Amino acid sequence: MSTHSGRLNEAWNSALAPCSSDAPSASMAPTKRRCSNSQRVFKTGIPASLVVLSLLAAIGCGGGSQPADPTRAEDEHDQHGDERVVHIADADLEALGIVIETAGPGRLAVTAELPGEVQVNGDRMAHVAPRVGGVVREVRASLGDTVRKGQLLAVLSSRELADAKAAFLAASERLRMADATFAREERLFKGKVSSEQDYLDAKRNRAEGRIEVRTSEQKLQALGVTAEEIRQLSDFHEVALTDYRLLSPFDGTVIDRHITLGETVAAEDPVFTVADLSTVWIDLSVYQRDIGAVRGGQAVRVETNHGDEAELVIGFVQPLVGGETRTALARIIAPNQDGRWHPGCFVKAKVATSAGNEVRVVVPDTAVIHMNDGEDVVFVLTDKGFEPLVVTPGMRSGGWVAIEAGLDAGQRFVVQGGFNLKAELGKKSFGDGHGH
Repeated sequence: MSTHSGRLNEAWNSALAPCSSDAPSASMAPTKRRCSNSQRVFKTGIPASLVVLSLLAAIGCGGGSQPADPTRAEDEHDQHGDERVVHIADADLEALGIVIETAGPGRLAVTAELPGEVQVNGDRMAHVAPRVGGVVREVRASLGDTVRKGQLLAVLSSRELADAKAAFLAASERLRMADATFAREERLFKGKVSSEQDYLDAKRNRAEGRIEVRTSEQKLQALGVTAEEIRQLSDFHEVALTDYRLLSPFDGTVIDRHITLGETVAAEDPVFTVADLSTVWIDLSVYQRDIGAVRGGQAVRVETNHGDEAELVIGFVQPLVGGETRTALARIIAPNQDGRWHPGCFVKAKVATSAGNEVRVVVPDTAVIHMNDGEDVVFVLTDKGFEPLVVTPGMRSGGWVAIEAGLDAGQRFVVQGGFNLKAELGKKSFGDGHGH
């Protein structure tokens, strides 16, 4: 029988007991038993049902208040204690992008952040300009075209070039005649038919003809006519004498163009810019306070505004400080076969200027999550789940941060995916009616 049933029987028996007794007690002292309040109820005719209800209320039955259930109180305490704990199944860790590592000490290097800009490699860029003036007859290359060394870019019709070619052809013809005259005079002189003076005159004319041909040929080469074109010049049609051919100096990309069909172009006026973009310059501005710590051969992490980053090496640091900017130039020659670096884009570079000191606990920046209540936390893995641990961040450098308090070495913490845990914690808090 339950405890409640026993207490009810005792109360009922007491209510039904006689109000008084004239029997002697065990001590032989006659006493008179007085009625209790509940017993008087029956004697006064009060309904028994009211007495029973009163008794039930007194012992905690029916609609009366009950004592707190210790098991239920413990459950409510555990639920309240788990408000800031996120339970994630192992199968869902990868889907949420959660990466866990063990906290430990490390050396946090002191870094300097340097602004910079991507430039075209000046050693692999050429401004293509005609060496003679003329009228544009053909344009074979457009902006952005990839060209090969020696590829035809444009054709100009030039009177100056025509004059130079005509002079070469005339000199070549005179030399041919001088060679024939010398051969005849040499034969006559050896046969003692011609005088020695005639032989020497023929020899001198041939030498002068050779000099004239060499001079006119060099002039054509200076105007950009190739040796092959010069050898085939005598076979060209008369109109071709005026053609000036603009050729690409190396493999590259046309990054600028200032030429249109039919326009007149002056000599030495750049009409194409060809650049080899397989490598680029990244020019960094080094402030005076960092000049002594930045040097050639030093590793540097370069990041663009659109998120691309790479580990590169400084080629050299200019020893002079600019008079206007008061900064020195540090140049990186960066490979660019994949085209990730775009000339003209701004970048920022992080250079280690000091090895720094050993710190108690170092974690990546991604591990520290800023909560809505202003606290900085690191999610740690406990037996109950992922719990946000309030930490005190210290010095930051190169994507790492020193933890001055709150996280101990050896604790398992979330490196990536903390924002997803923050979201899960927010949904849980909202559902429980709590705010943080």
